[in-house]
Amino acid sequence: MPNLCGRNLSGYRSQCGHTALAVSPKLPTVKLSILMPVYNEFSTLTSAIKEVLNVNFPCEIELVVVDDGSTDGTRDLYPSIGNDPRVSIHLHERNRGKGAAIRTAAAAATGEYVIMCDADLEYSPGDIPSLLAPVLAGQAEVVYGTRTFGSHNAYSYAYVLGNKAVTTFANVLFNCYISDLETCFKLIPTALYRDLDVRETGFGMEAEATGKLLRRGIRPYEVPISYTARSRAAGKKLTWRDGVQALWILLRERAAVRST
Repeated sequence: MPNLCGRNLSGYRSQCGHTALAVSPKLPTVKLSILMPVYNEFSTLTSAIKEVLNVNFPCEIELVVVDDGSTDGTRDLYPSIGNDPRVSIHLHERNRGKGAAIRTAAAAATGEYVIMCDADLEYSPGDIPSLLAPVLAGQAEVVYGTRTFGSHNAYSYAYVLGNKAVTTFANVLFNCYISDLETCFKLIPTALYRDLDVRETGFGMEAEATGKLLRRGIRPYEVPISYTARSRAAGKKLTWRDGVQALWILLRERAAVRST
C-alpha cells in the first residue's frame, strides 16, 4: 500500500458546505492516535492490542490505552504488553466511565487524528485504514465507521432498534442523515476532538461528540465496517438506560447556543 500520509489535507470543505478544520500543509506526515478505553477486559485485551499493532496502516500510529479501574486481573497483563514503543498505558485508580477514559487518552495523544477502538473485539482494527482513506485523500475531515446489523452479528433486536432510534432522533433534531451514531469508530482531528470538550464520562460521550459535531455543521463521512456484538454474559456493558440518556444529551446539544 502506498504511503499517503504526505497528502495536503487543507482547504477542502465539509459535506454540509461549511469550511472544515484545516490541517496544516506543513505537516510532513499524518500520525494517528488510536484511543483504547479498557475496563475489565482480561479475556480480550491482549488479542485486541495485537490486532491493532498487526494492521498495515498507511501512516504512523500510536496506541493509547487507558485502563479505567479494572478489577478482574486486566492490570496484570500490562507488564507483558507495554514494551512496544507504539503503546502507552495510562491507569485510572477507579472506574470513571468510557467518556472519562477517552478524555484521558485524547489528552495524551500525540497524533494529528484520533480514533476510538474498544478492547472487546466487537470491532475489527483492520477496518481502520478504510476510515483513513477519505481523510488522506482530502475528501473528509471526520469519518464514522457504520455497522450493518444482521442475524449473525447483532446482540438483540432491542439493541439494534435502540441504536436506530437514537440515530433517527439525531437526524430529525439536526436535519441531517447519519447511519450509526453509536459507532465506536469515529475518526476525528485531534484538535477538533479536544475543542469539542466532551464532558460525558460514560457511554453518553458518543451522543455528545456527535451532537456537537452536527451542531457545528460537520457531517461525518461514512464508510462501512464489520461488527460482531458480544453477549451480556461475555461482558457487554451498554444498557437501555444509556439509550435514554443519549436522547437527552442530543436534546441538550441541539438546544445549546453554538459557540463562535
